[in-house]
Amino acid sequence: MTRGTELLAARQLSDFLDGSGGDALVTGVRVVAIVVLAVVVRALVHRLVQRAVRGAVNGRVPRGLRAAERGRVETTPLLTERRRQRADTIGSVLRSTASVVILTIAFTTILSELGFDLGPVLASAGIVGVAVGFGAQNLVKDFLNGIFMLLEDQYGVGDAIDAGEASGIVEAVALRTTRLRSVDGTVWHIRNGEIIRIGNQSQGWSRALLDISVAYDTDVELAQRVIKQVADEVWHDEEMGAFVMEEPEVWGVELLGVDGIAIRLVVKTVPLEQWKVARELRLRLKRAFDAHGIEIPFPQRALWLRTSPDGPPAAVLPGAEEPPAPARPAKRAPARKAGSRTTSRRA
Repeated sequence: MTRGTELLAARQLSDFLDGSGGDALVTGVRVVAIVVLAVVVRALVHRLVQRAVRGAVNGRVPRGLRAAERGRVETTPLLTERRRQRADTIGSVLRSTASVVILTIAFTTILSELGFDLGPVLASAGIVGVAVGFGAQNLVKDFLNGIFMLLEDQYGVGDAIDAGEASGIVEAVALRTTRLRSVDGTVWHIRNGEIIRIGNQSQGWSRALLDISVAYDTDVELAQRVIKQVADEVWHDEEMGAFVMEEPEVWGVELLGVDGIAIRLVVKTVPLEQWKVARELRLRLKRAFDAHGIEIPFPQRALWLRTSPDGPPAAVLPGAEEPPAPARPAKRAPARKAGSRTTSRRA
C-alpha cells in the first residue's frame, strides 16, 4: 500500500468520524454500554435480593422461647416448608420488580439516545396505566395485600387460621389468593384483598385450653391437685411430652355454671398439636376422676306428667318410680234428641 493510499484512507476515516457516521458509532457504543450496564445491575440486584430474603426468612421464631423450645419449633417440617415457600414468593416478587424497573429505565434511556421524543410515549404509558388501574383495582388490591401478608409473615403453609367465614389449615399462599382446607375437608379459596382479619392459631406455639367441670359438692382443692397431676404425667410422658413446651398450669376456678364448677387448665404446646394434647388430657382426666370419685356433672331435668285430664300435674324427679298410668274416663252414652222415643225389645 502506497503512502498516498494510506493518507486517503485516514482522511476518509476522519471525515466519517466528524460526520453522521461518527455520531452513529458513538450512539451504538452508548446503547451497548447501557444494555451491558442494565444486565450487570440486574444480576447484582437479584443476588442481593436473594441473600436478603434468605437472611430475613431464616430464624423467624418468637424471641420469648427458650433455646430448647426454639430448636424444637425450628425443626418442624411445616415450618421448614412455610419458610421455603415464603422465601420463594418474596424473592420472586422482588426480583420481578427489580427487573421491571431496571429494564424500563434502560429502555427509555436507549430511546433517548436514539433521538426519539419520550413525551408522547410517557403520556401514552400513563394513560394506559390509569385505565388498567381503574379496571383491575380489585386485582391490584389482592396482589398488594398478598405481598404485605408475606412480608409481615402473618401466616404461612401449615398454619391453622380463622379468616371469618372460612377457617382451616393453610395449603398454599399466593399473591392473589390463599387456599385453606377445613376440618371436614372443604377447600376454601380466599382472595387476599377480601381478608380483613386473620386469627393464627399456630404461629410460634399453641395452647391447649381446657375448662374441666366438676359437681358443686366436689372438693375443689382435690380436683385441682388431680388435674395438675394428670397434666404433669402428660408433660413427662415419652410420647406426648414431645408436644408440650412448658409445665402445665392450673389457673383455678373459671366459672360457676348452672350444672357445675369449671376449672381451667392451660398447656403450652408446639404448633398444631394443641388438639392432640387436649384429647389425651381429657381421656386421662376421665380415668383419674373415676378413680378418685370426682363427679363430672351432667344436665338434669324434672318431668311433669298429668295423671288425669282435670287433675293437677305430678312431678317426677330423676330416679323416682314412674307413676301408674291414669285411669281412662268412662265412656258416656250419646245424648238423645228432643222428641225421640226409646224402644226396648225383649229377648
